[in-house]
Amino acid sequence: MKTTQPGIEPEIDRYTDILATLSHGSVHRRFDPYIDIDWDDPDFAVHADDERWILPPSDPFGGHPWYQALPRERQIHVGMWRQANVAKVGLQFENILIRGLMQYVFSLPNRSPEFRYCTHESIEECNHTMMFQEVVDRIGMDVGGMRTWVKFVGPLVPFLASIFPAWFFTMVLAGEEPIDHAQKTVLRAGAQTHPMLQRVMSIHVAEEARHISFAHEYLHNAVPKLGPLRRFLLSLLFAPTMRIICDLIAVPTRKFRRECDVPRRVVNEVFWSSPQSRKMLRDSFADVRMLATDLGLMNPVARLLWKLCRIDGPVSRYRSEPARMG
Repeated sequence: MKTTQPGIEPEIDRYTDILATLSHGSVHRRFDPYIDIDWDDPDFAVHADDERWILPPSDPFGGHPWYQALPRERQIHVGMWRQANVAKVGLQFENILIRGLMQYVFSLPNRSPEFRYCTHESIEECNHTMMFQEVVDRIGMDVGGMRTWVKFVGPLVPFLASIFPAWFFTMVLAGEEPIDHAQKTVLRAGAQTHPMLQRVMSIHVAEEARHISFAHEYLHNAVPKLGPLRRFLLSLLFAPTMRIICDLIAVPTRKFRRECDVPRRVVNEVFWSSPQSRKMLRDSFADVRMLATDLGLMNPVARLLWKLCRIDGPVSRYRSEPARMG
């Protein structure tokens, strides 16, 4: 039976145990994109007439009447372009995340419980970037991912991991939670997705569960230790950070509109002017609303910001709760 060492608070001991469990999972429940994915499986071959690239109704575009009215060949083309760009955006976000994690661990003291886990997570994220780039290359669409200006601002974000780590890990959740929510929605719907994409999403969801768990646990451990000014500042930054990063990841660029001839009106309705899309946006952040509430970051001013960002709503009753109807 494990005993708490003298001078170590039970809460800290619990936090250390959780990180040790997550690290154990990273060693014994991990995936390699070139071992665990059979890229040469004939069923993984990409064909321009494969209807499995048609976006399912659970996708923001797939459920829109404009998309559903397109001829099959155009539905397939738009679907391939969108899935390739989502993969490109995902690997770019994770590239920034990896740099931030390395910046964070650089100055950690010896025997820090975060060092080992964050290094494991960085390795897994490197594998994810290779996995996503493989998807992009095999689909064959020349997608650019995020907006161009992110390439210049992105390198500055990792420094926040040293200056204000609680905000950095809030940013991590802002990128991971919507992607995780969207992929779980597709997998739960049981839609006829291309098997290569389905395998990649299954691996990503499995490993992101650890990454999201760590970010939640880190904030649960770190936020109570913040001074009142920093805690109040984080409460004000929380909702805008979630919304801005979500838009950077989810909302397609003008290149997508040009390449796929998508009317601006359709993009605006999908992101986020229609009632269905607004519900989808709010549903994506139910878990982080629960987290912010648990951390005591839902003061009156913060609640107003959540509402202004249009990501307010009920909190999850438990992590990864499926979206409620209505």
